[in-house]
Amino acid sequence: MTFFADWPYPIAVAALFVIVMARANGTYWLGRGLRSGAGRTRMSRILESPGYRRAERLVQRWGAPAVTLCFLTVGVQTMINIAAGAGRMPLRRYLPAVTLGCVIWAFVYATVGFVTFEALLVLHRASPVAFWIVLAAVVVSIGVVVLVNLRRRAQGPEQPDGSA
Repeated sequence: MTFFADWPYPIAVAALFVIVMARANGTYWLGRGLRSGAGRTRMSRILESPGYRRAERLVQRWGAPAVTLCFLTVGVQTMINIAAGAGRMPLRRYLPAVTLGCVIWAFVYATVGFVTFEALLVLHRASPVAFWIVLAAVVVSIGVVVLVNLRRRAQGPEQPDGSA
């Protein structure tokens, strides 16, 4: 990450934009391919996953704004772009939405992402022990969130009266 941190800010943002635009459009076209011929291969499992189903519902409900806003999330971007492709969202809607989302992502990553990374480097230089404590706390927190979500899914949907 320090590779981009040494670049002038506008150049770093532009480079990040190109990278995320290529990735997002690649996943869009992967989705289109999965829905057609590749849907008969092992890759079709992607279209059967719970994450894809949630993304598909979001794209069906919100359309192009779901594509733009997915760039403000973590872990949803890929499935949203695959769902937009598999759902054959017209390029006249997809391209403006993905372009705006990629611009937002590039600016956020070039500011918040780099600042966070630099802060962690400063912390590591100042106190390696504190750095590892913070890192362990983040990893444990993510693990707890994942386990809680897995447990909720395993229990199934709640009934309207509050019982499972």
